[in-house]
Amino acid sequence: MKNILVIMVVLTAVLALLAAGCRPAIQADRDTLFQVSTISALMKGVYEADIPVGLLKNYGDFGVGTFKDLDGEMLMLEGRIYRAQLNGTIVEVPDDTSTPFAEVTFLDTDATLQPPAGLNLNQLQTAIDGKLPSLNLFYAVRITGSFSYVKTRSVPAQVIPYVPLTEAIKGQQILEQRDVEGTIIGFRCPPYIEGVNVPGYHFHFINKDRTKGGHLLDCTTGPALVTLDNTANFIMELPGNKHFNEVNLGQSDQEGLKKVESGR
Repeated sequence: MKNILVIMVVLTAVLALLAAGCRPAIQADRDTLFQVSTISALMKGVYEADIPVGLLKNYGDFGVGTFKDLDGEMLMLEGRIYRAQLNGTIVEVPDDTSTPFAEVTFLDTDATLQPPAGLNLNQLQTAIDGKLPSLNLFYAVRITGSFSYVKTRSVPAQVIPYVPLTEAIKGQQILEQRDVEGTIIGFRCPPYIEGVNVPGYHFHFINKDRTKGGHLLDCTTGPALVTLDNTANFIMELPGNKHFNEVNLGQSDQEGLKKVESGR
């Protein structure tokens, strides 16, 4: 597998092409992380969306993100795309649902590990880090098994004028599940991706029945299997909306991002 980072930024501003269902083809192999927009734009409140989630299925079967107006947490598993609603209930969404931020790949297995039971989320991430061949690559991470505790959140849909993400999460609702089976879905991104994506881990959770889940805030592991997919290539497609074009993305808010990821 090539340890080469390929960054292709594609500007998509022609809405007539969208309406016609036509979109320039972006070539990507299976070892590619395909991303819509940047985490900095989402942090600044760019929740408009002109990219349909159906497009994501061309570039992956596994991923996370959100939806237009920040309306719920996105979970993509085995090619199906779900929304974790504000109360944590899961619904599958149609392909014409749009997204302001998402990241997907085709999940393949490059390595597996079985972490010990009783690890919290921070300890689990440390255990995974110890098995990675390099901290400078992208990794898709799937963790399937039993969990004695899972804490997730979802955020209410926003209305214009949008507030920054640090303000939007003040309306989050927390869902706690105990003795649950399910799947953690997410990615580990290298530190140099700051401003573009979340450095480190970004996880969502969906239970085995695919009825409850959201953005993962904490967990306690039971018997579980971690699947790692080394993902050496990266492609990003930028939105074509006015808000994205005009927002100041010159400085990332890493402290704010940590609060958003932790739910604090």
